[in-house]
Amino acid sequence: MVTIDLGTPTAPESWDAWDGVPRRVGLTLPELRLLAERTGAPLPFDVVTPAGSTVSTNGLASRLGPSARATQDSAYAAALTALGDPTESLGQRGLLADSAADPGIAGALGLLAAPRTAVDLDVAAGGVRAHAWHRQRDDAVATLATVDGLVFELSWFSTSAWPAELGRAAALPEDITLRPSSVPTLLQVPLETVDAAVEAVRSGRPELVPIVAGDPALGVVLTALAGEAQGRLRALVTTVDADPRPIGVASWTLLADGWHAVRPRRGDDGAAEIEIALVEPEALAAELAPLLAEVA
Repeated sequence: MVTIDLGTPTAPESWDAWDGVPRRVGLTLPELRLLAERTGAPLPFDVVTPAGSTVSTNGLASRLGPSARATQDSAYAAALTALGDPTESLGQRGLLADSAADPGIAGALGLLAAPRTAVDLDVAAGGVRAHAWHRQRDDAVATLATVDGLVFELSWFSTSAWPAELGRAAALPEDITLRPSSVPTLLQVPLETVDAAVEAVRSGRPELVPIVAGDPALGVVLTALAGEAQGRLRALVTTVDADPRPIGVASWTLLADGWHAVRPRRGDDGAAEIEIALVEPEALAAELAPLLAEVA
C-alpha cells in the first residue's frame, strides 16, 4: 500500500463562495491527487496502489486462475490508466490555470485538510458502498465522496446547508424497493437478547430465536431484524484540531421498510438495551447532533 503524504495542510482562505448554495465538482482520482499536490493539502484517505495487471502464475493460481481480489485490482488499475492526463482534463474544464487550482476547489481541499470537526460516513445499500468525508470549521463545510474510488464528488458550502447534505449521504439507491417490515417502528430490547438472536439466525439456527427471546412474538421480530437487513450506515465523529479525539459513532441498519437507527440505551433496571427506531434519511443530521454538540 502506498500512502500519499503531501506535507503540512493549508488552512482555507477567506472564501466568497459561502452563499448558502453548495458547490459541487466531479473529479477523477488523478485529478483529485493533482489538485491536492498543487494546493499542498493532504487528502482525508490513504491512496492504495493496486497490484495492476500482474497476476501470479505459479502453483494453485496457475491452475485455478487469478483470485477475485487480483481480478478486481487489475480492473481498477486498467480503469485508472484509462482516465488520462489530469493536467489536460482539468485545464480543459477551467479548474487548473497556470499550475494554480480553482480558488473554490483550493479552499475546499484546504478545509478537508485542516478542519475542526470530522464526520466519516460509510454507507452500504443495494450492492453499493459509498464513503464520504465531511470536514467542518467555523461556518464552512467541505465534503468528499466516492462509490468506486475512481470518481469523487467534492462539495463545499456553509454549515446551514450541512443537514441537507448529510441527508443526501443517507439517500437510498433508486433500485432499492421498500416494503412493510415485521420490525416495529420502535423496538427496545436487551442487548444480550438481540446479540443472541442475530447470531442464531446468522448461524442457520432460526428455531432458537423464540427460545432466546422468551416470547414467540418477539422471536418473529428478532428473526426479521436479522433476516431483513440489506444495508448499513456508520458515521464516526471526531475532532481533529489541537485536541484530536473520537467523539462517538452513530449506526443505522437498512431493513425492509427503510433505515432504522440503532441506539444503545439503559433500561429502567440499568441493564444495557438497544433501541431500534425507523428514521428517514433526512434525520441523519439530528442523529449526529448530540455528537456534534460535544465538539462545539
